[in-house]
Amino acid sequence: MSVFAFLGTLLSHLTDIIDPLFGASATAAAIVLFTLGVRLALHPLARSAARGEGARAELAPELEKLRRKHKNNPERLHKAASEMYAKAGSSPLAGCLPSMVQLPVFYVMYHLFSTGSGGDGLLDHTLLGAPLGSRWADALGDGGVFGQQGLVYLALFALIAAVATWTYTRSRKAPMMNTAAVEQVPGMASMTKILPLLAFGTVVTAAIVPLAAGLYLATTTAWTAAERAYLTPLRTPRTVAKARA
Repeated sequence: MSVFAFLGTLLSHLTDIIDPLFGASATAAAIVLFTLGVRLALHPLARSAARGEGARAELAPELEKLRRKHKNNPERLHKAASEMYAKAGSSPLAGCLPSMVQLPVFYVMYHLFSTGSGGDGLLDHTLLGAPLGSRWADALGDGGVFGQQGLVYLALFALIAAVATWTYTRSRKAPMMNTAAVEQVPGMASMTKILPLLAFGTVVTAAIVPLAAGLYLATTTAWTAAERAYLTPLRTPRTVAKARA
């Protein structure tokens, strides 16, 4: 049995369980609950990644001192930095591995909901009258923006945009933590500035993928935003936390 068939079977069982509560929209509700369940199972990895970010942020000032001290001697800088990380029980990539491990899971989930692979007629079901296999263009052609299907998509877009706005606002209000956490990794500072903006691109993605995949994107982005807020203390250097206190 392929991984898609296995996940599709689990999703079908969950749909059957909650069908009395959600009726015709049971599959859509199952997608949301299934996504939340997977993200909950991955939460320990997220916590590990947050601790790694915090460890890197804590060592960032010392690393900058070493860079200034050995700016003309890369070999000595590498050795001194390695000794510093070893003494602290950390590494320059602390927290990156747990994040990388999660990526294949996210891909599998997205593929399942965007293609219906392995699901027993997954995309044949509906959410408040909107087919899970349809796209926004289909909704526009069947009732327009404010038609029955169009309103489902508008609600979905509003949710994703609200999460993206909240994420972006939080990132703008915490420059000290973000800078400290990423200044050690080349190119990561620029990436950190771009990532919050990419959340708004999820609205565009949700408009061109099947509704089932859009539901997954809305659910997983909302979880990510809430999870990052919850784990902020683990990523915040103790010196910054004390200053804010």
